[in-house]
Amino acid sequence: MIEKGMLRDVAAEISKGYDEAEVPMYSDHLRLPNRDVVIRIIQNLQKVFFPAYFGGTAVSQVTAETYVEFLLGDIISALREQVELAFSNTITDPAALESRTDEACTAFIRGLPKIQSMLMKDVKANYDGDPAAGSKEEVIFSYPGLYAIFVYRVAHELYESGVPLIPRIMTEYAHGATGIDINPGATIGEYFFIDHGTGIVIGETTIIGNHVKLYQGVTLGALSPRGGHAVVGKRHPTVGDNATIYSNASILGGETVIGANSVIGGNSFLTSSVEDNTKASVETPKMIFRVKKK
Repeated sequence: MIEKGMLRDVAAEISKGYDEAEVPMYSDHLRLPNRDVVIRIIQNLQKVFFPAYFGGTAVSQVTAETYVEFLLGDIISALREQVELAFSNTITDPAALESRTDEACTAFIRGLPKIQSMLMKDVKANYDGDPAAGSKEEVIFSYPGLYAIFVYRVAHELYESGVPLIPRIMTEYAHGATGIDINPGATIGEYFFIDHGTGIVIGETTIIGNHVKLYQGVTLGALSPRGGHAVVGKRHPTVGDNATIYSNASILGGETVIGANSVIGGNSFLTSSVEDNTKASVETPKMIFRVKKK
């Protein structure tokens, strides 16, 4: 039987660890966003953008405008509280905190029609780019690539307004659900297609043009920085319009540019730029076959 005294001793050691930690761990003054609420905001936004697929029975009971307005009311109420919590640890003046929160939330809500327009183009890109897609409805319902793009586009809007924590909570939630890791700071153009998706990594300062296709396992990453947080500026590659990057290619470095209309073959490893209209690939490995003697 476990003694209460032992539990008390262990609890005291863990509490001491809180005090010695380099980040706040247990405090009456600590105010952080609620991850569950942030996830519910994502779920409600999915209903706003794709109501026939995720909106449930409410879709057929009211007008489209009433339906969207009702959801937006819930979204902005929850979002405003979470954004204020995110800002509160760096903005201590109440008036400044309220103003900064209102500014970010207003910009976000006003940006939703633009996100909607981009998502419709992403749906088309995913359908047109995948011969296995039975319909655009199938893409919306089931494609992990489209889901990761949707969450990224929402998170990027908040990132652009300087909201801390929440954008990364959103994209890491999508990362866990899909295996696709898109940093909310990346800049991604229209008609973006992710096929299969598992293992894709897109770093914070990546720039991706329009009509780009990525296949599973692609990394658009940074060279390992010796300076850690002292490293600033662009660390991740730029990918031009109409480029296609096949599975398990690794493209690293802030000065690396993949030119427009280029094709990067599977398993490629690039730390230098590729000109427009270039096909780059790894030489096919030599296969060796040995037949076992009977």
